[in-house]
Amino acid sequence: MIFSGRVQGIGFRFTVLNIANRCHLTGLVRNLRDGTVELIAQGNPENIADCIRDIKESFIGYISNAAIEDANFDPQYTTFKITF
Repeated sequence: MIFSGRVQGIGFRFTVLNIANRCHLTGLVRNLRDGTVELIAQGNPENIADCIRDIKESFIGYISNAAIEDANFDPQYTTFKITF
C-alpha cells in the first residue's frame, strides 16, 4: 500500500507498527522520498483488512489516498518493522 496525504511527521509509522503487530502481520512500513508512506503487510487476509481499517480510522483527515496492490508472499518478512 502507498498512503498519501499528511502521513509523515505525525507518528504514522509507529502507529502502523503497533497496529500491524496487534494484527499479527509481517512486513514493513517506511517513508518514501515523495512524502508518501509504503506499507508491505503479509498475513491472514482478515488480519490485513483489520489492519488497513484501523490505520484509516486512526488517521482520518490525514490520509488522502491509499493505493492497494496485491503481491505474492515474500518469505524475507518474518517480523513487522519500520525501515528508513
